[in-house]
Amino acid sequence: MSNIIRQQIRPLFIIFAALFVLTGVVYPLVVFIVGQVAFPYQTGGSLLKDRNGTLTGSELIGQQFTEDKYFWSRPSYTTGYPYNPLASSGSNYGSTNKKLIGDITNRTNMIRQSNNVDSVPSDLVMGSASGLDPDISLDSALLQVPRVAKARGMDDAALTQMVYDHENKPVMGVLGEDTVNVLVLNLALDQRVSTGNNDAGVYQARSR
Repeated sequence: MSNIIRQQIRPLFIIFAALFVLTGVVYPLVVFIVGQVAFPYQTGGSLLKDRNGTLTGSELIGQQFTEDKYFWSRPSYTTGYPYNPLASSGSNYGSTNKKLIGDITNRTNMIRQSNNVDSVPSDLVMGSASGLDPDISLDSALLQVPRVAKARGMDDAALTQMVYDHENKPVMGVLGEDTVNVLVLNLALDQRVSTGNNDAGVYQARSR
């Protein structure tokens, strides 16, 4: 009986050990090496730096902007502070929640007044499920062009072109919508090198 048990258990331990080494050591190591060699920017966290080389954030996590000279992100309801990466979550409010309705109403009015528009895209007044979404729709970015251009003394057409230069197309052309990464765009604005004409400039979207 004991021989039969050993004959059955021994292969199980061998299979377990082989799978442990394969899936717990070999596979993660191969993925890590391939990632570091082929995709160092992505595996490093898609980190962004300003013109001085100072780390300012990640392309994957949004940030809150309130000044007129910047494009504004969508609202975030993460615990502690907006876009808290350690507390990813939405508001979890129901559609009839008074606080949610009040927040949306107040933000809608603020966006209308600040940008002198009547219609406001929903992503500018409603947070994402993660609370970390770094993108806004192309329409939401274009809506803010006049305000940002005025604050920076830029020509609307030049800034509009800059927005289109930072447009992210849908995956495979069909999945999702045209979006703009707010942090990347705002960094490009700050990194714009003046040529003596505010309508022109040289800018860098990413520092890798």
